[in-house]
Amino acid sequence: MKWQGGRRGGGIEDRRGMGGGAAAGGVGIGGLVIAGILYFVFGVDPQTSQQIAGQLGGQLGNAGQTEGRPGTPADDAGLFVDVIGANINDVWTQKLQGYTPPVTVLYEQGTQTACGMGQSAMGPFYCPADQKVYLDLGFWRDLQNLGGSGADFAKAYVIAHEYGHHVQRLTGATDQVQRAQQNARSRADGNRYSVALELQADCYAGVWAHNAALVSGGEVSVTDTDLMEGMKTAAAIGDDALQSRGGGRVSPESFTHGSSEQRMQWLQRGYQSGDPNTCNTFAGL
Repeated sequence: MKWQGGRRGGGIEDRRGMGGGAAAGGVGIGGLVIAGILYFVFGVDPQTSQQIAGQLGGQLGNAGQTEGRPGTPADDAGLFVDVIGANINDVWTQKLQGYTPPVTVLYEQGTQTACGMGQSAMGPFYCPADQKVYLDLGFWRDLQNLGGSGADFAKAYVIAHEYGHHVQRLTGATDQVQRAQQNARSRADGNRYSVALELQADCYAGVWAHNAALVSGGEVSVTDTDLMEGMKTAAAIGDDALQSRGGGRVSPESFTHGSSEQRMQWLQRGYQSGDPNTCNTFAGL
């Protein structure tokens, strides 16, 4: 994947090294998977999962800061997030009328959000209440431990998925899903809407990848080979793959993000079409 030299957006809030992290011995992504309860990778509202992490011993201190250093980080890892985020914003500015960029917060272990205490054990997530994407960059290592790819596009796919949740907030899809879940007859019925929301975010990530070079003049570009690294990652984080890795029974009624096959399918669909109108994962619900 080509990204170095791409436009810098400066839409980063860097809280790394500012405190508010987890105490020693906190549970990371790998530990949660081993325990067999990691069903919330990507896009989770932290209010719904911090109790689970707490039960496994992820004790967080009180984060005193609510704002970090704005702008473009000086390190390569932070610069990568900024360039990718800027490119994603450029794509969605063209694709969605009235699009407004989210802020991306880089943090370590734990931080305060408008959705509650965020922690790295949740994986990357988007908080609709403050319209911010939260990333602990240690997740790249955890992603590889899950069987995902360490390639740049695999990381960019994670970022683009979270920006997809921001798009869903702007289009009203997030609110519609919440209302549908409140009226659902059962948890399994409500989970179907969660799966549709997550698969649409995967499709939106593919839409971005298709258009990355078009909006950047080729400064940021994704190849078919890069896509395969993203597909490998999508397969690794399907609900069935995570449940199997955790040693438990594969339970489709408990899926919240979709199977490996579904996640690969929708990422590829968005990539092939480049059109968000092809991302209607809610058809038939």
